[in-house]
Amino acid sequence: MAWFDEAIFYHIYPLGLCGAPQKNDYGQVCHRLQSLYPWLDHIEKTGFNALYIGPLFESVGHGYETTDYYKLDSRLGDNEDLKKIVKAAHDKGIKVVFDAVFNHTGRDFFAFKDIRENREHSPYLYWYKDVDLNGNNEYNDGFSYANWGGYDLLAKLDLNNPEVRNYIFDVVRYWVREFDVDGLRLDAADVLDFDFLKQLRSMCDSIKEEFWLMGEVIHGEYYRWVNPEMLHSVTDYTLHKALYSGHNDHNYFEIAHTVNRLMQNGNDMRRLYSFADNHDVERFVHSLRNRADLLPAYVLLFMLPGIPSIYYGSEFGVEGRKERYSDASIRPYLDLNDLLSNENDLYKLICVLCSIHKKEKALSYGEYKELSLTTTSFCFARGEVIVTVNNSDEDASFNVAADRNYVGCLGDQKVAVQDGRIYLEVKGHGGEIWIPDDENRRVYEPIDVHFETEDKLFDDRLPERASPGKSYEEMSIEELQAEILACMERNGPLNDRMIRDVRENVYRDSLLNWVRSFR
Repeated sequence: MAWFDEAIFYHIYPLGLCGAPQKNDYGQVCHRLQSLYPWLDHIEKTGFNALYIGPLFESVGHGYETTDYYKLDSRLGDNEDLKKIVKAAHDKGIKVVFDAVFNHTGRDFFAFKDIRENREHSPYLYWYKDVDLNGNNEYNDGFSYANWGGYDLLAKLDLNNPEVRNYIFDVVRYWVREFDVDGLRLDAADVLDFDFLKQLRSMCDSIKEEFWLMGEVIHGEYYRWVNPEMLHSVTDYTLHKALYSGHNDHNYFEIAHTVNRLMQNGNDMRRLYSFADNHDVERFVHSLRNRADLLPAYVLLFMLPGIPSIYYGSEFGVEGRKERYSDASIRPYLDLNDLLSNENDLYKLICVLCSIHKKEKALSYGEYKELSLTTTSFCFARGEVIVTVNNSDEDASFNVAADRNYVGCLGDQKVAVQDGRIYLEVKGHGGEIWIPDDENRRVYEPIDVHFETEDKLFDDRLPERASPGKSYEEMSIEELQAEILACMERNGPLNDRMIRDVRENVYRDSLLNWVRSFR
């Protein structure tokens, strides 16, 4: 089997973690990437064996508007810094995967700059899609072009152009030759041309053994991308959503249905990249209504079919909310020493889950089988391993068929088989991984972890009046949002959708009309 079949990923957004400025002035090189060496020690110690890091290459802002594919972003350092970081990771047995932004470039990329300067005389005129010299764009260049997501900052490459494809393939060859990278995470893979992906896969297979290609796919049937001709894996956004809403709504049917639907549609879930949060979504501690459910949720992340991953800092319960105009709060600078200095039950749990996942090969290769399911309790098998989780306040019990005795990895509880059955118990908001109890069993250190059990939507519960003494016209956007939520809460219980609807509305007139509608 390939290395990625047993991978447990740690995900780093380096511009944020290293504390780089949000705007690149293309000035003096600052060797911030060197600050990641202690993080490599942390990754190894925690139990991860793969690192997905990026974006890394020269850009003007958040990293996805590439300026130069051949140069480490000067806010992070130089190519030697990156080469040494990858080697240090490899020396620890950690594979390294780069973020690859091939769907579009930034406006400072050499080919786009040439079009701006030379227009119809540019040899790169057809490197980008739908260039119209009779149109215009928000930067008043005097021409228009296809972009990604409606952002003219991100000019869409024409990957059907052989010159563009060859350029991208040369970039990948350079990354392998120069940095010895082990794979790529393809940004916006769900809009990349399938023929391009097939050629990329063929080329990558030829330049490095077991070179892994994973794509960012948010919607669609994953098997269209994950197959022998194209990608090895894609991001499992379907499971991501089910992990928090299945707990928030006390509905394990949603999670079980998600797994069954994915497998019935021809997907090999064991190949999908599983995550609770990442650099584009809200931190999991904010998505999850009741933090007591951190234990069963992370047990599911590591035990369900898939390649599990943790976004940097989330193993410590780092907070961060998704904002309309900025991702800074979910891509922060973090001080590792500060995080490690505080005893953290979530970190202890993640360490043990990494250890179990690495040692129990059934969690990488074992077939999935649903054994018992209610809205609040869920039991399934991965090969000979049995997993139980509970999202209610009350303890849960399971009576399942078995041909041997079992022992719990987290609590070291032993259960004996009787008449071909075993009786398993799980505490409220708990989870357990059960392995055969025989003379060859692997022993795990029992852990005693506790998470807050108050069922609340967010940390900051709303006061009776959000901004006493102020008129609505005097309130800021944030105060208006808080006032609306306070009014809504007085009329009945809030749910996550209601709160998000309010917080995503940043238009003053709309908020004023909304808050005035309450009587």
